[in-house]
Amino acid sequence: MIKNNTQKLVTVAMLLAICIVSQFLKNLSVYITGPIVNTCLIIAAICCGQIYALILSTVTPVTAFLITGNPLMSAIPLIIPCIMIGNALMISAVSLVKLKINSYNKCIVIGGITGSLIKALFMTLVISYGLIPSMIPEKMMPKIAVFQTTFSVTQLITALIGTVYALIIWNALKKVIEKL
Repeated sequence: MIKNNTQKLVTVAMLLAICIVSQFLKNLSVYITGPIVNTCLIIAAICCGQIYALILSTVTPVTAFLITGNPLMSAIPLIIPCIMIGNALMISAVSLVKLKINSYNKCIVIGGITGSLIKALFMTLVISYGLIPSMIPEKMMPKIAVFQTTFSVTQLITALIGTVYALIIWNALKKVIEKL
């Protein structure tokens, strides 16, 4: 949608700023931060393209870790690249649908739902059923069910909420973006 690379870079920088601000709220609820980050990822894919959205999808897990200092991610650092891959899978689904469907609203809905499912499935299999059970420190074992839910069901819910937010925000922004 946005054709100028400078405008794409500025847009992604603004979306990153929104993500960073939301990550300070993560200790309140992942249901605040998660949807906001997923919304920004989808908006980046729609407005700026897959490459810029992929950049955002790899930076946000690092900033989240640096801001929140998540003890599980400290104990199992491989979670961070897995989150990046989960984000990239969602972005790729949105971007692929964008190539096939000429309607941005349909693209957000179909790509967002498909991407949310793929992201959640990947993170469930790799993080919840792979990394966490095999690498969790013994002292964190009592919280294993919470951690597994966080990287499975919660990821699906927050990505789907982010899809709804992206659709709402896109419809508010598209007239402004079309003038760029």
